[in-house]
Amino acid sequence: MEIVIDTSVLVGMLVPNDHWHQQAVELGKAIQKQAHSPVYLDCVVAEALSVIVRRLEEKGLSAEIDSVLKKWNAQIPSDAISWVFPDVPRLYAETVGLVQSSAGALNFNDALISLACRERGIESIASFDHDFDQIDWLERLSVPEDITP
Repeated sequence: MEIVIDTSVLVGMLVPNDHWHQQAVELGKAIQKQAHSPVYLDCVVAEALSVIVRRLEEKGLSAEIDSVLKKWNAQIPSDAISWVFPDVPRLYAETVGLVQSSAGALNFNDALISLACRERGIESIASFDHDFDQIDWLERLSVPEDITP
């Protein structure tokens, strides 16, 4: 089973002092243990990388950026990324419509992720973001117990 890894989980996995670190690491281990395939969407990768670098810089931990990026590159080589951005022109109106129908609970990126999952037949997302709970075609996985064989 393919499982999209959302920004909150990806940041948590890679940043040791992140609020979600322990839960994200445990969730990642459960996904791996059950031999599910993590899917890294380009829009998530871009957002997560920006969040990680900004948080480290804000906390005065710029010296750690290099080690985090080495870990990043080991976990997410460019050939492991699923490219969604080329679909944005085609999905733009539907993405904005999903943001609107959620009354703004979903931001543009989360709406795009949701539509990309639907188009690719991916039914699960590893995320700590409750906003995905309103997406009928996605099951949000947030704890290791959510991962099934």
